Amino acid sequence: MGTTTHAPTPPAAPAAGAGVGATPAAAPGAGAVVGGVREEVSGREVAAQYKAHLSRGRGKLGEMFGGHVEVSSAGCRVRTADGQEFLNAGGYGVFLTGACHPRVVAAVEHQIRTLPLSTRLLLEPSAARAAAALAGVSPAGLERVHFTGSGAEAVETALKLARSLGHRRVIATQGGYHGKTLGALSVTGKPLYQDPFRPLLPLVSHVPFGDLAALVAEIGDDGSDAVVILEPVQGEAGVVIPPDGHLRDVQELCRTTGALFVLDEIQTGMGRLGAWWGADRERVSPDILLAGKSLSGGVIPVAAAIATPRAFAAFDRDPFIHTSTFSAAPVAMAAATAAIEVIRDEDLTGRAARLGDVLLDRLRATVAEHCPHLVREVRGVGLLMGVEFHDAGSAGEFLLALLDRHVIVNHSLNAHTVVRFTPPAVLSDAEVDELSEAVRGAAREIGRRPAPAAHTRGNS
Repeated sequence: MGTTTHAPTPPAAPAAGAGVGATPAAAPGAGAVVGGVREEVSGREVAAQYKAHLSRGRGKLGEMFGGHVEVSSAGCRVRTADGQEFLNAGGYGVFLTGACHPRVVAAVEHQIRTLPLSTRLLLEPSAARAAAALAGVSPAGLERVHFTGSGAEAVETALKLARSLGHRRVIATQGGYHGKTLGALSVTGKPLYQDPFRPLLPLVSHVPFGDLAALVAEIGDDGSDAVVILEPVQGEAGVVIPPDGHLRDVQELCRTTGALFVLDEIQTGMGRLGAWWGADRERVSPDILLAGKSLSGGVIPVAAAIATPRAFAAFDRDPFIHTSTFSAAPVAMAAATAAIEVIRDEDLTGRAARLGDVLLDRLRATVAEHCPHLVREVRGVGLLMGVEFHDAGSAGEFLLALLDRHVIVNHSLNAHTVVRFTPPAVLSDAEVDELSEAVRGAAREIGRRPAPAAHTRGNS
């Protein structure tokens, strides 16, 4: 992987339509003329506005990360106000197709010029096309689609569909992450986020992820009043992978006991794991599948609940029982349809699988060489990878060391010791090498830290 460079020269972006990873030229940075208006961006000013009007804590966090202000993005690159470029291996799983993919942008631009929002009284074709496209790539039996603006809203939709069928007892998993709206928060398995807002939904319990025996005991002999919601791989819990065959076992258990099965693929779906869905990896078909993040094409926020006709029956009977003004907004539908087409036509699922194997091998080799005393485990599936440290301090230093090398990654909301990599599937070979080089430099830098005291005592 060579020697470390803190500010590598990015490879030239291929021309639009040039195949995988084709991106338009990056947008102008600070001081550029955009739409006839000169934009001057000051990191200090932006941080002050965050503190005054958005979140004081978020503003301080941005300053801790160097006060960088992102102003444009294209492909795997993010440009800041001072003209620096960063390789994006973060974004919480949104950018599987990269940022500003030409086909997604073109579809959105066309929709904006024609019908960005609809009256919601008349039929609207972009929603119909997007629903058909999404159902067409979903597991067998999932034919009905309800679009939302966020993943948490998709979770709320699933919980309401479950209740409409009498499944009021909800069984989720410890460490699971499903969002922070009230219902979604109730099934998110992290007291840190739940405690300030209690009481939450009643009749919600959590079992250890991947523990079939615990799930069997919690459902009981009769699960006709129960709904099980889980992720194929827990993302925010730090890329936690269940035992082989676990999803098949859960599906069989739900069918045997009469419980409803909801699979939250908001982060893992649409190619992130090297297949269209985590469900496809075990050939399961839940009652309700949740999609998001990559469905946006990295351009317009959108998510969805995809259900069997039986699970969707209440919405079929009454189209106004669960609505939202911006649900299935045409501009979002254009992005979703284009994203599905790009993932299919450019075989980004296959590319995610191949790139994931390469990057996971390199991550493990680098950690073993430079900082094995700091790391508990490196794990991943496809382009969802995590490095788990023995302590949160080492994880934080690793994230900052990567940022110093112009690479963006993410911490894990439910596991502060895990640094998560969710790079685009459109990474070029040169960008794979660049990412590997940055990881090597960051691992070498933090490798000078002594092992955490608690870990040292545990091994003595």
